[in-house]
Amino acid sequence: MGAVGGFGRPGAAGMNMLQRLALLMLATALTALLVHAALTHWPLPALLAGLHATWPAPAAGSPLAVALSLLLTAPVALWLAQLWLAPLARLLRALEGAVQSWREGDFSVALAPGERRAPGLSALVDLHAALAQALREQRQHLAQRELLLDSVVQHTPLALLLVDAQGRVTLANLAARQLLSGGRSLAGSDFEGLVARAPEAFRQALEARHDGLFSVALEGQDETFHLSQRDIRLHGQPHRLVLIRRLTRELAREEVASWKRVIRVISHELNNSLAPISSLAHTGRELARRGDADKLDRALAGIAERANHLHRFLEGYARVARLPAPRLEPVDWGDFLRALAAQAEFRLRGAAPAEPAAFDAPQVEQALLNLLKNAHEAGGAAAEVTLAIERAGAEWRFEVADRGPGMSEAVLAQALLPFYSTKRSGTGLGLALAREIAEAHGGRIGLANREGGGLLVTVVLP
Repeated sequence: MGAVGGFGRPGAAGMNMLQRLALLMLATALTALLVHAALTHWPLPALLAGLHATWPAPAAGSPLAVALSLLLTAPVALWLAQLWLAPLARLLRALEGAVQSWREGDFSVALAPGERRAPGLSALVDLHAALAQALREQRQHLAQRELLLDSVVQHTPLALLLVDAQGRVTLANLAARQLLSGGRSLAGSDFEGLVARAPEAFRQALEARHDGLFSVALEGQDETFHLSQRDIRLHGQPHRLVLIRRLTRELAREEVASWKRVIRVISHELNNSLAPISSLAHTGRELARRGDADKLDRALAGIAERANHLHRFLEGYARVARLPAPRLEPVDWGDFLRALAAQAEFRLRGAAPAEPAAFDAPQVEQALLNLLKNAHEAGGAAAEVTLAIERAGAEWRFEVADRGPGMSEAVLAQALLPFYSTKRSGTGLGLALAREIAEAHGGRIGLANREGGGLLVTVVLP
């Protein structure tokens, strides 16, 4: 590997400079010897003798001769050093100016061709030129990417605001300006003052400091928005990123799609029940006319069974629609687990919690019953259906696990949606009701496949 930062063996340029330095020192030494010889042997002694001078020439090797030799050699050495260092000094000044220009963002500066005459440094000049070209190309690529990013940010329908640590808006795209200032620039505006002039629902959503939905009246219509806030660091400084997305059209489309799914599922279930009821009713009428009481009783029992199934089906939908707000009350873990075990089979992983908890016990019990029922219907061994309850910081985690086949990525992405089911007789409400209960408590629910097969459903409550 080559030397880096001056460590290791010198390169060709370094060798050239060392050679020139050695030559300079040799020339200086030879000059000093010649001057010393001139002072002690010839021509100074002969000149003094011819002039019949009263003082003699300095003796060879005497301190006076050495001092005079050095004194007379110094100007010659300085002249030689200046002659040798002048191109190098010019090159260093040029390099300093180029680096200063780069520091200020100007990469168009290049060294003049004459700088290549610097002793032994032509390779350095070539490397400098290559570095300048690489920096110019990178700067051009960055500029193109910045233009593309700015175009995407400015023209996205998502309203985007960037606020610095002093509460000043440093960036606001077109959607944000249209939403908050009628299209006027927001750069440098006071964010708190901007929020103070916004609708009350918007102010409350911002003060909550977490993602959520809010609705405001715009142009006589209620508009629904999703607000997302993040704390980020930009150029080493703390900033606040605020994203506001208009969801009215998306929600309207989803609402229509949901109603269509509801109607499709209900129609399918009603047809599955009404067709047998109609058939059994016709059979019962014929049996009543014939007086066959035994078969008539079985026909009426079939009608009752289908009617009960239909009643349970509709009751499941009604339960989701009329779910009340949770009543948070202290929960006795022993009573809670005994009530749950009386309705569903499971194996408790770990010990029951010792810390007290407060939540709506009937609702959470219903959510866990739905999850345990799904776990048993997954197709794995009943003994592998487990429930774990543990405290994680300020949250309670309920984990229901099974050893069934798990879910594909496509099913995982949609399993929590209402009315979505992969079972022929499923209503798609079990997981949806569990999610509704968890979110009503301010919590969340998650699904993940287990290593070795099976599904893990996690309900997290504050």
